[in-house]
Amino acid sequence: MSSTAGSRIVVTGATGNVGTSVVRALSEDSDVGSVLGLARRLPDWSPPRTDWSAVDLSSEQADLAEEFADADAVIHLAWAFQPTHDPATTWRTNVLGSIRVFEAVAAAGVPTLVHASSVGAYSPGPKDRAVDESWPTHGWPDAAYCREKAYLERALDAFEHEHPEVRVVRMRPAFLFKRESASEQRRIFGGRFLPGPLARPELLPFLPDVPGLRVQALHTDDAAAAYVAALGTETRGAFNLAAEPWVDAELLAEMLDTRPVRLPRAAARSAIAAAWNLHLLPASPHLFDAVLRLPLMDCTRARVELGWAPRHSATEVLREFLHGLQQGEGAPTEPMRGRKVG
Repeated sequence: MSSTAGSRIVVTGATGNVGTSVVRALSEDSDVGSVLGLARRLPDWSPPRTDWSAVDLSSEQADLAEEFADADAVIHLAWAFQPTHDPATTWRTNVLGSIRVFEAVAAAGVPTLVHASSVGAYSPGPKDRAVDESWPTHGWPDAAYCREKAYLERALDAFEHEHPEVRVVRMRPAFLFKRESASEQRRIFGGRFLPGPLARPELLPFLPDVPGLRVQALHTDDAAAAYVAALGTETRGAFNLAAEPWVDAELLAEMLDTRPVRLPRAAARSAIAAAWNLHLLPASPHLFDAVLRLPLMDCTRARVELGWAPRHSATEVLREFLHGLQQGEGAPTEPMRGRKVG
């Protein structure tokens, strides 16, 4: 899609962490005429030139082709992280729902599909160098999140073969944070009753340093800028999105003014598995296994072809997120509501 005044963009998952940033960026773009945000629950939020529609992608009754009618592009962000103890439920929403989105894009004749993939789609890779978008995307099969993201990469391969008229862009961002996502992500990964105010440096006598725990982070607004930039080009394919520097225990310990203490993988995993099995922790040990194996990503293609560069460093992102965690920050949508606990 060439970026022309009056373009109509539909965003699925428009009220979540990424969706709120993408909708806001689109509503501020003079080349966008209208935005339609799809979500299960309509928000108390009215950005300029934005309408809302209540849609549940897991429902076979949803008429997505009608929602996509006359759209210049569909940005597909909708994703359910929970319940991790019931992978059949997340499969229905994330995989079957996404396939419905792809089929509706073709049925409605939408020329551009921008899909939210993830670093989680990648096969295990190196932690001492960055890989480009050609790295295999078979995920870590034990983790539902990675398994589903990888499956959709294969589904998009088939979709592109069957529908070459649709320009497909796959964004593969690192872990995404912003101040307003703090309450949502605390509930998703730490649990509803984990007190955000406990995320204070003075309460951390040391920081566990688990071998392999080196990842990348990105501000959600910077990811949104890449999504919007892709609409104004004719590029296709995958784009890695991440900020510098790499995040490991040494960087976090310096940022939190504490000291890293080496903790064996087995001990860390056993603690997470015990909490998950007791339903005390939503994040599964399988996702922990995946995080230890995710490759580091090279983002040269996004810089060159999209003219994209993150405005926030990874350190700035994490500082902002921790502040939001302590303050119970949120946004005026149901998934993002700010809530303090403890």
